[in-house]
Amino acid sequence: MNAPTHPVTFLLDPEDNQRLADLCGEHNAHLKQVEEGFGVRISHRGHLFCVDGGSKGVQNARDVLTALYEDTGKEVTLGPDQVYMAISQIPHDTAKGRVSSEDVVIRARKSLIRGKGENQKLYLRNILDNDINFGVGPAGTGKTYLAVACAVQALAEERIERIILVRPAVEAGERLGFLPGDIGQKVDPYLRPLYDALYEMLGAERVGRLIERRVIELAPLAYMRGRTLANAFVILDEAQNTTEAQMKMFLTRIGFGSCAVITGDPSQVDLPGGTKSGLVHAVSLLNSIDGISLTRFSAQDVVRHPLVQRVIAAYEGEGR
Repeated sequence: MNAPTHPVTFLLDPEDNQRLADLCGEHNAHLKQVEEGFGVRISHRGHLFCVDGGSKGVQNARDVLTALYEDTGKEVTLGPDQVYMAISQIPHDTAKGRVSSEDVVIRARKSLIRGKGENQKLYLRNILDNDINFGVGPAGTGKTYLAVACAVQALAEERIERIILVRPAVEAGERLGFLPGDIGQKVDPYLRPLYDALYEMLGAERVGRLIERRVIELAPLAYMRGRTLANAFVILDEAQNTTEAQMKMFLTRIGFGSCAVITGDPSQVDLPGGTKSGLVHAVSLLNSIDGISLTRFSAQDVVRHPLVQRVIAAYEGEGR
C-alpha cells in the first residue's frame, strides 16, 4: 500500500519571472535537487507551486523553496551549493528552532557573500560583534573563507589598517622540510588556502600590491612571538595544530582596534603524539568569556560536494 501524500499549494510572491527562473535553475535542476532531497514531487504554473509527498517532506520542501526565492531577491544567483545548503539546513533548523541571526552581507569586490546556513550566518554576526572569535568544525564549512571575507571588508571600510593571516607550519604527515628555497618559500604551501581566498575576493594583482606594502601579511605562527597586533584583522587558520603555549602566545598578541578569528578542526590534529591541541584547550577555557565567541560547525554545514558531508559523518560515526 502506498504511503499517503499531502499535497500543498502555495504562491511565491512577488511575481518576478527572472527570479522564478533563477529558483528553478536550468532545466529545473534546482527543483529536482529539492525533490530528491525530500522525496517529493514539485510542479508549478508560473509562481503557483504544488508540492506532493509525505507531510514532513512537503513542509520542508515548501520552506526551502520559499527561502531560496527570498534569496533570489538579494542580488545573488542561486547555484547547486546554495540549494544543497538550504536542503540540509532547514530540517535541522526546524528541529532545534531557527537561530535568529540577522543576515550579514559581506561585500568583496563585485560579489556579495552571505552565510549559506544558520551557523555561517551566526559566525559572521559573531565576528562583527566580538574581538576574538573561534570557528570550530570540519573542513568545507566556510570557516576560513568567511573570516577572510570579513577581513577584506574591514580593510575596505578602513576599520583596520592591515590583515595578518597566520598558520602553524606543522607537517600533515608529509615530509616538506627538505624542499628547496628560503623560509618564505618553504612555508608558502601552508598559506596557499589563504592566498586562494584573497585572490578570489581582491584579484591576484591587487593582493600582490597589498602584500608588497605590508597591508596584507602572511606568516607562520612562530613569527608572531614578541609582536603586538594593533588595528589589524588577524586570522589564525588550522589552529588545531597549535600547542597550548602557542595558542596563549597568539591570543596575547591582540592589541587595540584589532579583531582575531581562530579557525580549526579538532578532528584533524597533526601534532606529534601526546601533544595537546591549543585550540581544544582554548575553546574549553575561554568560551564563556564576554567578547569571545565560539561558533561550532558540523557535517551539515559542509558546502563542498554532497559526498564530503557523508564522508565526514562516516568518520564521526566510526569514532563513537
